[in-house]
Amino acid sequence: MSNKRVLIISHGHPAFSLGGAEVASYNLHQGLHDLPGWESHYLARTSPPVTPHGSSALMALRQKEREVLYYANDYDHFRLSNRNLPGLEKDFVRYVRDLQPDVVNFHHFLGLGIETIQAIRQALPRVPIVVTFHEYLSICHHHGQMVKTSRNTLCYRASPADCAGCFPHIGEAQFFKRELFLKTFLEQADFYVSPSNFLIDRYVDWGLPREKFRMIENGLTVEGIAPPRPLARGGKRNRFAFFGQLTEFKGAHVLVEAIGRVSEKAWGEDGALMIFGGNLERQPEAYQKKFNEAVERAGDRVRFYGSYRSAELPGLMKDVDWVVMPSIWWENSPVVIQEAFLHGRPIISSNIGGMGEKVTHGVDGLHFRNASVEDLVDRLTEALTTPDLWDRLRMRIRRPIDRAECARRHADVFDALIANAGGGAVSMPERAVAQKP
Repeated sequence: MSNKRVLIISHGHPAFSLGGAEVASYNLHQGLHDLPGWESHYLARTSPPVTPHGSSALMALRQKEREVLYYANDYDHFRLSNRNLPGLEKDFVRYVRDLQPDVVNFHHFLGLGIETIQAIRQALPRVPIVVTFHEYLSICHHHGQMVKTSRNTLCYRASPADCAGCFPHIGEAQFFKRELFLKTFLEQADFYVSPSNFLIDRYVDWGLPREKFRMIENGLTVEGIAPPRPLARGGKRNRFAFFGQLTEFKGAHVLVEAIGRVSEKAWGEDGALMIFGGNLERQPEAYQKKFNEAVERAGDRVRFYGSYRSAELPGLMKDVDWVVMPSIWWENSPVVIQEAFLHGRPIISSNIGGMGEKVTHGVDGLHFRNASVEDLVDRLTEALTTPDLWDRLRMRIRRPIDRAECARRHADVFDALIANAGGGAVSMPERAVAQKP
Protein backbone atom coordinates (compact mmCIF):
# COMPACT_ATOMS: atom_id res chain seq x y z
CA MET A 1 0.00 0.00 0.00
CA SER A 2 1.43 3.38 -1.00
CA ASN A 3 2.06 6.15 1.50
CA LYS A 4 -0.54 8.87 1.97
CA ARG A 5 0.76 12.16 0.67
CA VAL A 6 0.25 15.45 2.52
CA LEU A 7 1.15 18.89 1.22
CA ILE A 8 2.05 21.44 3.92
CA ILE A 9 1.79 25.05 2.71
CA SER A 10 3.53 27.86 4.62
CA HIS A 11 3.95 31.59 4.07
CA GLY A 12 7.70 31.25 4.66
CA HIS A 13 10.50 28.71 4.96
CA PRO A 14 12.50 28.60 8.23
CA ALA A 15 15.66 28.82 6.14
CA PHE A 16 14.65 32.43 5.41
CA SER A 17 12.16 33.34 8.15
CA LEU A 18 12.16 32.03 11.73
CA GLY A 19 8.64 33.00 12.78
CA GLY A 20 6.60 30.70 15.00
CA ALA A 21 4.21 29.59 12.24
CA GLU A 22 7.07 28.77 9.87
CA VAL A 23 8.84 26.69 12.52
CA ALA A 24 5.61 24.93 13.57
CA SER A 25 4.67 24.00 9.99
CA TYR A 26 8.18 22.75 9.22
CA ASN A 27 8.32 20.67 12.40
CA LEU A 28 5.02 19.07 11.37
CA HIS A 29 6.40 18.41 7.89
CA GLN A 30 9.43 16.66 9.38
CA GLY A 31 7.30 14.74 11.87
CA LEU A 32 4.96 13.48 9.16
CA HIS A 33 7.91 12.51 6.98
CA ASP A 34 9.15 10.24 9.80
CA LEU A 35 5.69 8.75 10.41
CA PRO A 36 5.12 5.32 8.81
CA GLY A 37 2.54 5.39 6.04
CA TRP A 38 2.96 9.09 5.29
CA GLU A 39 4.90 11.18 2.80
CA SER A 40 5.10 14.92 3.43
CA HIS A 41 5.81 17.70 0.94
CA TYR A 42 6.44 21.33 1.91
CA LEU A 43 5.66 24.39 -0.21
CA ALA A 44 6.76 27.74 1.20
CA ARG A 45 6.22 31.18 -0.23
CA THR A 46 9.26 33.36 -0.86
CA SER A 47 9.71 36.96 -2.02
CA PRO A 48 12.46 39.60 -2.37
CA PRO A 49 15.39 39.61 -1.82
CA VAL A 50 15.04 36.12 -3.33
CA THR A 51 14.49 36.36 -7.09
CA PRO A 52 12.54 33.87 -9.22
CA HIS A 53 14.26 31.51 -11.65
CA GLY A 54 13.35 32.55 -15.15
CA SER A 55 9.67 32.40 -15.98
CA SER A 56 8.67 29.96 -13.23
CA ALA A 57 7.63 30.96 -9.71
CA LEU A 58 8.76 27.55 -8.42
CA MET A 59 12.32 27.01 -7.21
CA ALA A 60 14.37 24.77 -4.93
CA LEU A 61 17.29 26.97 -3.77
CA ARG A 62 19.13 23.98 -2.33
CA GLN A 63 16.24 22.98 -0.06
CA LYS A 64 15.79 19.32 0.85
CA GLU A 65 13.92 16.77 -1.22
CA ARG A 66 10.13 17.28 -1.13
CA GLU A 67 10.57 20.98 -0.37
CA VAL A 68 9.81 23.70 -2.90
CA LEU A 69 9.68 27.49 -2.77
CA TYR A 70 6.97 29.47 -4.54
CA TYR A 71 7.71 33.10 -5.42
CA ALA A 72 4.77 35.44 -4.83
CA ASN A 73 5.09 39.20 -4.49
CA ASP A 74 1.92 40.78 -5.89
CA TYR A 75 -0.23 40.85 -2.78
CA ASP A 76 -3.07 42.89 -1.29
CA HIS A 77 -2.38 43.02 2.46
CA PHE A 78 -5.84 44.33 3.31
CA ARG A 79 -7.77 41.54 1.58
CA LEU A 80 -5.00 38.93 2.03
CA SER A 81 -5.38 38.51 -1.69
CA ASN A 82 -3.10 37.44 -4.55
CA ARG A 83 -3.27 39.99 -7.36
CA ASN A 84 -1.56 37.64 -9.82
CA LEU A 85 -4.25 34.99 -10.30
CA PRO A 86 -2.99 33.94 -13.78
CA GLY A 87 0.41 33.24 -12.22
CA LEU A 88 -1.27 31.22 -9.48
CA GLU A 89 -2.89 29.02 -12.09
CA LYS A 90 0.31 28.72 -14.13
CA ASP A 91 2.68 27.44 -11.43
CA PHE A 92 0.95 26.87 -8.08
CA VAL A 93 -1.98 24.89 -9.47
CA ARG A 94 0.29 22.99 -11.87
CA TYR A 95 2.51 21.92 -8.98
CA VAL A 96 -0.46 20.76 -6.90
CA ARG A 97 -1.95 18.81 -9.80
CA ASP A 98 1.38 17.13 -10.50
CA LEU A 99 1.87 16.24 -6.83
CA GLN A 100 -1.65 14.82 -6.35
CA PRO A 101 -1.67 15.04 -2.53
CA ASP A 102 -4.19 13.10 -0.47
CA VAL A 103 -4.65 16.08 1.88
CA VAL A 104 -3.52 19.73 1.91
CA ASN A 105 -2.73 21.62 5.12
CA PHE A 106 -2.38 25.42 4.92
CA HIS A 107 -0.35 26.94 7.75
CA HIS A 108 -0.79 30.36 6.25
CA PHE A 109 -1.82 32.07 3.05
CA LEU A 110 -0.03 35.34 3.92
CA GLY A 111 1.73 36.52 0.76
CA LEU A 112 0.27 33.60 -1.20
CA GLY A 113 -3.29 34.90 -1.16
CA ILE A 114 -6.42 33.33 0.27
CA GLU A 115 -7.43 32.42 -3.29
CA THR A 116 -5.00 29.49 -3.03
CA ILE A 117 -7.67 27.63 -1.03
CA GLN A 118 -10.15 27.91 -3.89
CA ALA A 119 -7.44 27.11 -6.45
CA ILE A 120 -6.82 23.76 -4.75
CA ARG A 121 -10.52 23.09 -4.28
CA GLN A 122 -11.11 23.57 -8.01
CA ALA A 123 -8.02 21.62 -9.09
CA LEU A 124 -8.54 18.71 -6.68
CA PRO A 125 -12.22 18.79 -5.68
CA ARG A 126 -12.15 15.60 -3.57
CA VAL A 127 -8.92 16.33 -1.68
CA PRO A 128 -9.51 17.49 1.93
CA ILE A 129 -8.20 20.96 2.79
CA VAL A 130 -7.18 21.84 6.36
CA VAL A 131 -6.38 25.41 7.44
CA THR A 132 -4.22 25.90 10.55
CA PHE A 133 -4.59 29.30 12.22
CA HIS A 134 -1.61 30.80 14.04
CA GLU A 135 -3.00 34.27 14.81
CA TYR A 136 -5.97 36.51 14.06
CA LEU A 137 -4.99 38.02 10.70
CA SER A 138 -8.23 37.05 8.97
CA ILE A 139 -10.16 38.80 11.73
CA CYS A 140 -7.88 41.79 12.36
CA HIS A 141 -6.16 44.12 9.88
CA HIS A 142 -3.86 45.44 12.63
CA HIS A 143 -1.13 42.84 11.99
CA GLY A 144 -3.52 40.15 13.24
CA GLN A 145 -2.92 41.29 16.81
CA MET A 146 -6.48 42.21 17.88
CA VAL A 147 -5.06 45.29 19.59
CA LYS A 148 -6.54 48.75 19.00
CA THR A 149 -4.42 51.17 16.99
CA SER A 150 -5.06 53.86 19.61
CA ARG A 151 -2.96 53.27 22.74
CA ASN A 152 -2.61 49.55 21.93
CA THR A 153 -5.58 48.55 24.10
CA LEU A 154 -6.91 45.01 23.72
CA CYS A 155 -9.72 44.31 21.24
CA TYR A 156 -12.22 41.80 22.60
CA ARG A 157 -14.38 41.36 19.52
CA ALA A 158 -13.93 42.49 15.93
CA SER A 159 -16.72 44.06 13.90
CA PRO A 160 -16.73 46.29 10.80
CA ALA A 161 -17.58 49.28 13.00
CA ASP A 162 -14.79 48.57 15.49
CA CYS A 163 -12.28 47.94 12.70
CA ALA A 164 -13.22 51.20 11.01
CA GLY A 165 -12.59 52.89 14.35
CA CYS A 166 -8.98 51.66 14.16
CA PHE A 167 -8.67 52.54 10.46
CA PRO A 168 -11.08 55.43 9.75
CA HIS A 169 -9.51 56.06 6.34
CA ILE A 170 -10.71 52.62 5.18
CA GLY A 171 -14.29 52.72 6.39
CA GLU A 172 -16.88 50.32 7.77
CA ALA A 173 -18.22 49.16 4.40
CA GLN A 174 -14.79 48.04 3.24
CA PHE A 175 -14.25 46.03 6.42
CA PHE A 176 -17.63 44.38 5.94
CA LYS A 177 -16.66 43.43 2.38
CA ARG A 178 -13.26 42.17 3.62
CA GLU A 179 -14.92 39.88 6.14
CA LEU A 180 -17.31 38.42 3.56
CA PHE A 181 -14.48 37.99 1.05
CA LEU A 182 -12.26 36.07 3.47
CA LYS A 183 -15.07 33.88 4.80
CA THR A 184 -16.05 32.94 1.24
CA PHE A 185 -12.68 31.24 0.83
CA LEU A 186 -12.19 29.95 4.37
CA GLU A 187 -15.54 28.17 4.22
CA GLN A 188 -14.22 26.09 1.31
CA ALA A 189 -11.79 24.37 3.70
CA ASP A 190 -12.93 21.06 5.18
CA PHE A 191 -11.38 21.52 8.60
CA TYR A 192 -9.48 23.94 10.84
CA VAL A 193 -6.68 23.34 13.35
CA SER A 194 -5.48 25.69 16.08
CA PRO A 195 -2.72 25.27 18.67
CA SER A 196 -4.87 26.97 21.34
CA ASN A 197 -8.47 26.87 22.48
CA PHE A 198 -8.41 30.64 22.92
CA LEU A 199 -7.83 31.18 19.21
CA ILE A 200 -10.62 28.73 18.37
CA ASP A 201 -13.01 30.75 20.52
CA ARG A 202 -12.05 33.91 18.65
CA TYR A 203 -12.67 32.41 15.21
CA VAL A 204 -15.95 30.81 16.32
CA ASP A 205 -17.03 34.20 17.69
CA TRP A 206 -16.15 35.63 14.27
CA GLY A 207 -18.44 33.13 12.59
CA LEU A 208 -16.57 29.92 11.71
CA PRO A 209 -18.26 26.66 12.83
CA ARG A 210 -16.84 25.17 16.04
CA GLU A 211 -17.46 21.60 14.87
CA LYS A 212 -14.84 22.07 12.14
CA PHE A 213 -12.08 22.96 14.66
CA ARG A 214 -9.58 20.86 16.60
CA MET A 215 -6.91 22.05 19.01
CA ILE A 216 -3.52 20.42 18.41
CA GLU A 217 -0.43 21.79 20.12
CA ASN A 218 2.53 22.64 17.92
CA GLY A 219 5.29 20.03 18.14
CA LEU A 220 8.89 20.80 19.04
CA THR A 221 12.09 19.52 17.53
CA VAL A 222 14.07 18.46 20.61
CA GLU A 223 17.77 19.33 20.35
CA GLY A 224 18.67 18.52 23.96
CA ILE A 225 17.55 19.44 27.48
CA ALA A 226 19.31 22.07 29.59
CA PRO A 227 19.79 21.04 33.25
CA PRO A 228 18.91 23.50 36.05
CA ARG A 229 21.46 26.26 36.57
CA PRO A 230 23.84 25.24 39.38
CA LEU A 231 23.48 27.47 42.45
CA ALA A 232 26.16 28.35 44.95
CA ARG A 233 25.17 27.89 48.60
CA GLY A 234 22.66 30.59 49.45
CA GLY A 235 22.25 31.52 45.78
CA LYS A 236 18.99 32.82 44.26
CA ARG A 237 16.99 31.84 41.23
CA ASN A 238 17.46 35.37 39.91
CA ARG A 239 18.28 34.95 36.21
CA PHE A 240 15.37 36.05 34.05
CA ALA A 241 15.24 35.75 30.26
CA PHE A 242 13.23 37.27 27.44
CA PHE A 243 13.19 35.42 24.10
CA GLY A 244 11.67 37.16 21.08
CA GLN A 245 11.56 40.16 18.82
CA LEU A 246 11.88 43.59 20.42
CA THR A 247 8.54 44.88 19.19
CA GLU A 248 6.01 46.83 21.22
CA PHE A 249 3.49 43.97 21.03
CA LYS A 250 5.99 41.58 22.65
CA GLY A 251 6.12 43.88 25.68
CA ALA A 252 9.87 43.86 26.35
CA HIS A 253 9.59 47.50 27.45
CA VAL A 254 7.14 46.46 30.20
CA LEU A 255 9.62 43.85 31.43
CA VAL A 256 12.65 46.15 31.37
CA GLU A 257 10.71 48.86 33.21
CA ALA A 258 9.66 46.34 35.88
CA ILE A 259 13.20 44.98 36.27
CA GLY A 260 14.41 48.48 36.98
CA ARG A 261 11.81 48.93 39.73
CA VAL A 262 12.53 45.75 41.74
CA SER A 263 14.07 46.73 45.09
CA GLU A 264 17.81 46.30 45.60
CA LYS A 265 17.15 44.01 48.55
CA ALA A 266 15.02 41.60 46.51
CA TRP A 267 17.23 41.78 43.44
CA GLY A 268 20.53 40.85 45.05
CA GLU A 269 24.01 41.28 43.69
CA ASP A 270 24.13 38.85 40.76
CA GLY A 271 20.61 39.06 39.28
CA ALA A 272 20.20 39.63 35.55
CA LEU A 273 17.64 40.04 32.81
CA MET A 274 19.04 38.36 29.70
CA ILE A 275 17.44 39.52 26.44
CA PHE A 276 17.71 37.14 23.51
CA GLY A 277 16.23 38.96 20.54
CA GLY A 278 16.70 41.78 18.10
CA ASN A 279 15.16 44.01 15.44
CA LEU A 280 14.73 46.99 17.77
CA GLU A 281 16.22 49.14 15.01
CA ARG A 282 13.26 48.24 12.77
CA GLN A 283 10.67 49.53 15.23
CA PRO A 284 9.12 53.04 15.19
CA GLU A 285 11.45 55.69 16.60
CA ALA A 286 9.05 56.50 19.43
CA TYR A 287 9.16 52.89 20.64
CA GLN A 288 12.94 52.70 20.33
CA LYS A 289 13.19 55.81 22.50
CA LYS A 290 10.79 54.43 25.12
CA PHE A 291 12.62 51.10 25.25
CA ASN A 292 16.10 52.63 25.45
CA GLU A 293 15.04 54.97 28.25
CA ALA A 294 13.75 51.99 30.24
CA VAL A 295 17.05 50.17 29.68
CA GLU A 296 18.98 53.19 30.89
CA ARG A 297 16.92 53.31 34.09
CA ALA A 298 17.42 49.58 34.69
CA GLY A 299 21.19 49.95 34.34
CA ASP A 300 23.44 46.90 34.48
CA ARG A 301 20.55 44.61 35.43
CA VAL A 302 19.81 44.21 31.69
CA ARG A 303 22.10 42.30 29.33
CA PHE A 304 21.66 41.91 25.58
CA TYR A 305 22.69 38.71 23.79
CA GLY A 306 21.24 39.26 20.31
CA SER A 307 19.12 36.97 18.16
CA TYR A 308 19.29 33.20 18.41
CA ARG A 309 18.34 30.02 16.57
CA SER A 310 16.34 27.13 18.02
CA ALA A 311 19.34 24.80 18.01
CA GLU A 312 21.14 27.19 20.40
CA LEU A 313 18.42 27.07 23.06
CA PRO A 314 19.82 24.29 25.27
CA GLY A 315 23.05 26.26 25.60
CA LEU A 316 21.21 29.49 26.33
CA MET A 317 18.75 27.97 28.80
CA LYS A 318 21.50 26.55 31.03
CA ASP A 319 22.08 30.04 32.44
CA VAL A 320 18.35 30.87 32.81
CA ASP A 321 16.05 30.32 35.80
CA TRP A 322 12.83 32.05 34.71
CA VAL A 323 11.42 32.86 31.27
CA VAL A 324 9.27 36.00 31.12
CA MET A 325 6.57 36.55 28.46
CA PRO A 326 5.30 40.13 28.80
CA SER A 327 3.37 40.35 25.49
CA ILE A 328 0.68 43.03 25.45
CA TRP A 329 -1.33 41.23 22.74
CA TRP A 330 -3.26 37.99 23.11
CA GLU A 331 -0.71 35.65 21.55
CA ASN A 332 -1.91 32.19 20.54
CA SER A 333 0.48 29.36 21.31
CA PRO A 334 3.92 30.97 21.61
CA VAL A 335 6.76 28.55 20.91
CA VAL A 336 8.71 30.28 23.70
CA ILE A 337 6.31 28.77 26.25
CA GLN A 338 6.82 25.26 24.88
CA GLU A 339 10.59 25.72 24.75
CA ALA A 340 10.75 27.00 28.32
CA PHE A 341 8.65 24.08 29.58
CA LEU A 342 10.74 21.60 27.59
CA HIS A 343 13.78 22.80 29.53
CA GLY A 344 11.91 22.88 32.84
CA ARG A 345 11.89 26.66 33.26
CA PRO A 346 8.87 28.23 35.01
CA ILE A 347 7.29 31.13 33.15
CA ILE A 348 6.13 34.56 34.30
CA SER A 349 3.58 35.70 31.72
CA SER A 350 0.79 38.10 30.94
CA ASN A 351 -2.56 36.71 32.06
CA ILE A 352 -4.36 36.95 28.70
CA GLY A 353 -5.03 34.86 25.60
CA GLY A 354 -2.82 31.95 24.70
CA MET A 355 -0.41 32.83 27.51
CA GLY A 356 -3.14 32.63 30.14
CA GLU A 357 -4.22 29.29 28.65
CA LYS A 358 -0.80 27.66 28.38
CA VAL A 359 0.69 28.91 31.68
CA THR A 360 -1.25 28.04 34.86
CA HIS A 361 -0.76 30.53 37.68
CA GLY A 362 0.75 28.94 40.77
CA VAL A 363 1.20 25.57 39.01
CA ASP A 364 3.91 25.89 36.36
CA GLY A 365 4.37 29.65 36.37
CA LEU A 366 3.04 33.01 37.49
CA HIS A 367 0.63 35.44 35.84
CA PHE A 368 0.71 39.21 36.01
CA ARG A 369 -1.94 41.67 34.87
CA ASN A 370 -1.47 42.44 31.19
CA ALA A 371 0.76 45.49 30.52
CA SER A 372 0.96 46.31 34.25
CA VAL A 373 4.51 47.18 35.25
CA GLU A 374 3.51 47.33 38.91
CA ASP A 375 1.98 43.85 38.92
CA LEU A 376 5.00 42.43 37.11
CA VAL A 377 7.26 43.99 39.75
CA ASP A 378 5.24 42.12 42.39
CA ARG A 379 5.60 38.79 40.53
CA LEU A 380 9.33 39.29 40.00
CA THR A 381 9.72 40.08 43.68
CA GLU A 382 7.69 37.00 44.60
CA ALA A 383 9.93 34.88 42.38
CA LEU A 384 13.05 36.33 44.00
CA THR A 385 11.97 36.13 47.63
CA THR A 386 9.76 33.04 47.99
CA PRO A 387 11.83 30.03 49.13
CA ASP A 388 11.47 26.91 46.96
CA LEU A 389 8.87 28.56 44.66
CA TRP A 390 10.99 27.82 41.58
CA ASP A 391 11.36 24.15 42.55
CA ARG A 392 7.63 23.74 43.24
CA LEU A 393 6.65 25.25 39.91
CA ARG A 394 9.29 23.30 38.01
CA MET A 395 8.04 19.99 39.42
CA ARG A 396 4.56 20.58 37.95
CA ILE A 397 5.66 21.47 34.42
CA ARG A 398 4.28 19.07 31.81
CA ARG A 399 6.65 18.28 29.00
CA PRO A 400 5.26 19.65 25.69
CA ILE A 401 4.66 17.32 22.77
CA ASP A 402 7.41 16.76 20.23
CA ARG A 403 7.05 16.84 16.47
CA ALA A 404 6.44 13.07 16.31
CA GLU A 405 3.38 13.24 18.58
CA CYS A 406 2.17 16.37 16.80
CA ALA A 407 2.41 14.49 13.50
CA ARG A 408 0.46 11.53 14.90
CA ARG A 409 -2.37 13.78 16.07
CA HIS A 410 -2.53 15.50 12.69
CA ALA A 411 -2.44 12.13 10.93
CA ASP A 412 -5.53 11.07 12.90
CA VAL A 413 -7.38 14.14 11.60
CA PHE A 414 -6.09 13.68 8.06
CA ASP A 415 -7.06 9.98 8.04
CA ALA A 416 -10.61 10.81 9.11
CA LEU A 417 -10.92 13.50 6.44
CA ILE A 418 -9.56 11.24 3.71
CA ALA A 419 -11.93 8.44 4.73
CA ASN A 420 -14.87 10.85 4.62
CA ALA A 421 -13.86 12.71 1.45
CA GLY A 422 -17.04 13.54 -0.39
CA GLY A 423 -19.11 11.61 2.13
CA GLY A 424 -20.64 14.27 4.35
CA ALA A 425 -19.96 14.72 8.07
CA VAL A 426 -16.52 13.86 9.41
CA SER A 427 -16.24 11.40 12.29
CA MET A 428 -13.05 12.06 14.24
CA PRO A 429 -11.32 9.37 16.33
CA GLU A 430 -10.98 10.00 20.07
CA ARG A 431 -7.27 10.82 19.94
CA ALA A 432 -7.86 13.43 17.26
CA VAL A 433 -10.25 15.37 19.48
CA ALA A 434 -8.06 15.44 22.58
CA GLN A 435 -7.82 18.98 23.90
CA LYS A 436 -4.69 18.55 26.00
CA PRO A 437 -1.32 17.00 25.15
